[in-house]
Amino acid sequence: MLRVHFTGEDLVRTRVAETPDPLWETVLSLQMLRARYGGAVFGEWRSRVRADLRGGGLSGVVRELLFPLTPDAAYFPDFLTPPEGLLGLDAGIAAVLDTPAPRLRREIGRLEFPGGVPAAVRALAGGDRTVRDDLGAALRAYHDTAVRPYWPGIRERADADLAARHLERRVGGIGEVLAGFWPMMTWSPPVLEMSHPVDRDLHLRGRGLVLVPSRFCWRRPVPVADPALPPTIIYPMRLTAGPGPGGTGRADAARGGDGTDTSLARLLGATRARVLRSTAGGRTTTELARCAGVSAATASGHAGVLREAGLVISRRRANSMVHVLTDLGAALVHEERRVPA
Repeated sequence: MLRVHFTGEDLVRTRVAETPDPLWETVLSLQMLRARYGGAVFGEWRSRVRADLRGGGLSGVVRELLFPLTPDAAYFPDFLTPPEGLLGLDAGIAAVLDTPAPRLRREIGRLEFPGGVPAAVRALAGGDRTVRDDLGAALRAYHDTAVRPYWPGIRERADADLAARHLERRVGGIGEVLAGFWPMMTWSPPVLEMSHPVDRDLHLRGRGLVLVPSRFCWRRPVPVADPALPPTIIYPMRLTAGPGPGGTGRADAARGGDGTDTSLARLLGATRARVLRSTAGGRTTTELARCAGVSAATASGHAGVLREAGLVISRRRANSMVHVLTDLGAALVHEERRVPA
C-alpha cells in the first residue's frame, strides 16, 4: 500500500494534468505490448503494432534496448518519464538524453536481468553517448509507430475523463477530485491510499501532486518511484466502450438503434443492455434513467444487477450514485459493436 500524505499547501498545489504524457504512454504501452492481460481491450492494438514494428524494421531495437528498460514489473527507471514529458515528446526525450550519468547507472542498476544485462543497456549505464542517442531515436520511432497513430483516440478519452474531474473540482474542490478516483485510490483526508507492491508512505511536504491520465495504465495507478522527484501519479482514465487506445469512446452511439435487436440485448435484455451502454464515461442513476428511457428506480435496479455481474462499479458522490463500466463491461459493449448481431 502507498499512502500519500497531504498538507493544506499540498492540496492547493495538486492538479490533474490537462493531457496524457506521451513518454508515459510510450513506456506503459511497451509494457502492454507484451503483457498477458488486457487482451479484450488491447488485443487488436497489439496485433497492429507488432506488425507495424516488423514492417518498419524496429523489432530489433525494441527487443534489445526498450524492452529491457521497461519490464512489466513494479519498477522501471524514472529517467524514462521526466516531468518535461507533459510539455511534449520533444521536450521529454531531450530531458531523457540529459539525464546525468550517475542517475542512469543508479536507476538501471535497480533493474533485474534474468538472462544477464543486454549489451546496449550495459553501454547506456556506462555513459556511452552513442547508445544514449540511440535510446532517444528508439523512443521516438516506437512512439511514432505505437502511440502517435492512436493519439486522437487517446486525447478524446482523456478529454472526457478530464471534463468529469473538472466538474468534481467545481462541485467540491480538490477533495472531491481525489475522492473521485475511487476505487483505484481511496481518499481519507489527509491521506490518499492506493495499492502498491511496496508498503510505504510518501509525504508531499508542500510540493503538491500531479495526477496524469493514461490510456495504457492498467487497472491501478503508477507513482514515480523516487520520492525525491516531483510527486506524480499516472492513473487509468475512466473507461469508455471503444477498444484499445484508438477507439472513439462514444458508447451511446452503439449500433442497433434503440438496442432492442443486438447480441447484447439478447444476452442481458433490451433495457439492461441500454443501461450498460449508457454507463460508459460515468453516469448518475438519474442520467442512466434518462438515457435508457426508464424510471430512476428501474435504472438503479438494473445497475445493481450489472454491478453484481462485474460489469459496472458504483460509488456515492454527494447526493448521487455514479456508475462506470469495468474493463469487462467495456469489452462486452465493444464486442457488441464489432460482432454482427
